[in-house]
Amino acid sequence: MRHITSARALEKTRLTLGFVALADCAPLVAAVELGLFAKQGLDVRLQRQASWAAIRDNVAIGRLDGAQMLAGLPLAATLGHGTAPVPMLTGLALGANGNSITLDAGLSQRMAELDAGRPGSAPASAETLARVVAADRDAGLAPMTFAMVHPVSSHHYQLRYWLASGGLDPDRDVRLIVVPPARMLANLRAGRIAGYCVGAPWSEAAVAEGIGHVAITGHELWNNAPEKVFGVARDWAEVYPNTHRAVLCALLEACIWLDEPKHRERIAPHVAGAGFVDCDAAQLAAVYAGHIRRQREAAIEWHPDHLVFARHQSNFPWRSHAVWFLRQMQRWGQLHPATDVHAVAAAVYRPELYREVCAELERPAPVADYKTEGRHGQAWSDVTLGADITLGPDRFFDGGTFDPMAAATRVHGAGPSRAHILEGGLQ
Repeated sequence: MRHITSARALEKTRLTLGFVALADCAPLVAAVELGLFAKQGLDVRLQRQASWAAIRDNVAIGRLDGAQMLAGLPLAATLGHGTAPVPMLTGLALGANGNSITLDAGLSQRMAELDAGRPGSAPASAETLARVVAADRDAGLAPMTFAMVHPVSSHHYQLRYWLASGGLDPDRDVRLIVVPPARMLANLRAGRIAGYCVGAPWSEAAVAEGIGHVAITGHELWNNAPEKVFGVARDWAEVYPNTHRAVLCALLEACIWLDEPKHRERIAPHVAGAGFVDCDAAQLAAVYAGHIRRQREAAIEWHPDHLVFARHQSNFPWRSHAVWFLRQMQRWGQLHPATDVHAVAAAVYRPELYREVCAELERPAPVADYKTEGRHGQAWSDVTLGADITLGPDRFFDGGTFDPMAAATRVHGAGPSRAHILEGGLQ
């Protein structure tokens, strides 16, 4: 691969990049450990952040040059959701999948008693959870509390999607709170929450401790769902365009390297270290290998796409994914229904930057910016995507579809009607 900076002078070489303690911070760690940033002429320091809000704020004020971000975070920051608006952009996704919805072991046992016919390797049904919630309500108990990592995270919307599929109104039947990823385990252990949706390895850690059971993985909810991106402030990208491309090049090379199983085994001890995720290295290696247990006593299942870093064109910043997040914000009352979601998506998700990097690295990139989700259960290709482009499955667990070009037809903030939540596809 050629050096993207070979014909360009870097405007800035010393950078501080942020990350959160999760398994999918690996591209940043690998880019440092393998010398990929240095190959581009960059001197990069990684700085762990306590929360996604801290990532957003520190990129906004310039304390961080860029960061691993939730895929919805640069959109929300640009719109001023939860903070003063600061235009941000992304030219690179850092992978797909990695999340799980994990329930307190006692709650999971109550559900299992109601759903005795379900195989132990099958995802749990939210309809069964709804029966437990109804029983608690009839007994006069307070609603259960579930946690997610940020209001505009995929974790938040996946949790709502799963709850709503069982007939639960996420705004009325349960209580949702924000907890930083690394604090999920302590809150579950203390009984403050009944479950959570979080990225690896924090569901796997709960299973290993015997206090949590994985109800359903993010990949089971939506095959190859968008998860993290590399985000920067828009004005930073305009002042340092060559530096920005160099960072994207190094991170893309790291993502490609990470999709080799032997490389994942090699990087696991580094990512698990105290300066990064600070977790059990063997658990993290199992995550990277796609080895999942739903509960401590259960057999190991192999989920090869539980965490994807590069294959399936998962590094492409699809504007259709941006529209999906914006539609979720509208659906759950976080964004005005009249917002021009396509204009926002075009301003924040920048596939042209990704194509420039791929051209330098002599790698294929999709020529389309949008795609429909939910129609493919296997790897697929289409002439409209470009030559040598193969994408992975994109099924939703309820069989629905999402068309980014379709008008939003069900936007509200008070919670879904029964007809709405059974529609599927997150429209």
